[in-house]
Amino acid sequence: MKLGFVVNPIAGMGGKVGLKGTDNVLKEAVSRGAKPIAPKRAAEFLVKLKESMAETAIEVWTCPGIMGEREAKAAGLPAKILAMKIGKQTSAEDTREAVKLLTAGKVDLVVFVGGDGTAKDIFDAMQGSSGVPVLGVPSGVKMYSGTFAINPSDAVDVVLAFARKEAEITELEIMDADENAIRSDAFTVKLYGLLSGPFIPAHVQGSKQISPETVDEKENQKAIARFIIEEVPPKATLILGPGTTVKCVAELLGVEKTVLGVDIYEKSKVTLDVDEKRILREVKDWLNTRIILSPVGHQGILLGRGNQQISPGIVKRVGKERIIIAATRSKLQSIEGNVLRVDTGDAEVDEMLRGHIRVVTDYREWRLMQVQ
Repeated sequence: MKLGFVVNPIAGMGGKVGLKGTDNVLKEAVSRGAKPIAPKRAAEFLVKLKESMAETAIEVWTCPGIMGEREAKAAGLPAKILAMKIGKQTSAEDTREAVKLLTAGKVDLVVFVGGDGTAKDIFDAMQGSSGVPVLGVPSGVKMYSGTFAINPSDAVDVVLAFARKEAEITELEIMDADENAIRSDAFTVKLYGLLSGPFIPAHVQGSKQISPETVDEKENQKAIARFIIEEVPPKATLILGPGTTVKCVAELLGVEKTVLGVDIYEKSKVTLDVDEKRILREVKDWLNTRIILSPVGHQGILLGRGNQQISPGIVKRVGKERIIIAATRSKLQSIEGNVLRVDTGDAEVDEMLRGHIRVVTDYREWRLMQVQ
């Protein structure tokens, strides 16, 4: 099998620094101290691929330098390097050129490391081509599209299943998120197109599902918020994750809340739209701090999609027992496989969060959910 491999080296750099994406704000992200995310995710994928492909013949084709060659060499994985030139800073055009070269080289599967923006670039490059299947290794900020594996390890499992002809090939949604609108706290996402890709349940995330704007849903959210406020200590510091359910908690506390950002509530005051550094600076008593999260609709992901400001270091300081999960009944019913997932980028933290966790589903009502 010929595997095409493309890395967007800047994908995800806007996450921890609170920019809700990296499109058109790379300089700002770097000025805030952002570090590359994609190279580590790419290396994690390639190392496991090398370890797992002993009985599967896979030939890797990849891009020069920081778009794949460097990670392949570090993983000790032989690779054919595409004849293309890239600069010190790559662009969307580099991704599109790479995909065109890979499809012209008749690869069987394209695997990319990036986010929704990278998926859009690949969609654009593949128009008029033979429809080579595509799989994403998540390294962006939001990743609302359905073409991504849950994490790099799951991506390897999907690749191997595809090589053995055990994966279903289906049309997966590529979503177009308006990052400028999202940075202004307006949720503007639309369908950009469809790409064929290998699909294995519980390994490929599917597209984000938006919560319904019904009276019942809003009443359910308010009931959840009342119960959470009764449960947390009155003087606790609250790190409030994104989402309308968590926003209901803030509203009942009498403060504002960004829908798409991470905020801190302490002593009846709120600090809006914080990044990782601000959280570490503002929180003084970690033992009296709670993180309130709501899973991504349909995907069921708690951490690692749109809330990277709540970094592995912050999760370690708070601890699993002080993480509060809130989800309406309809949201839980929409989650594929009836399990929650985490993809923090830190294997130790992911392992710490695995197992059962309590999810508040209504006033004085909760259920145990499995975290994978």
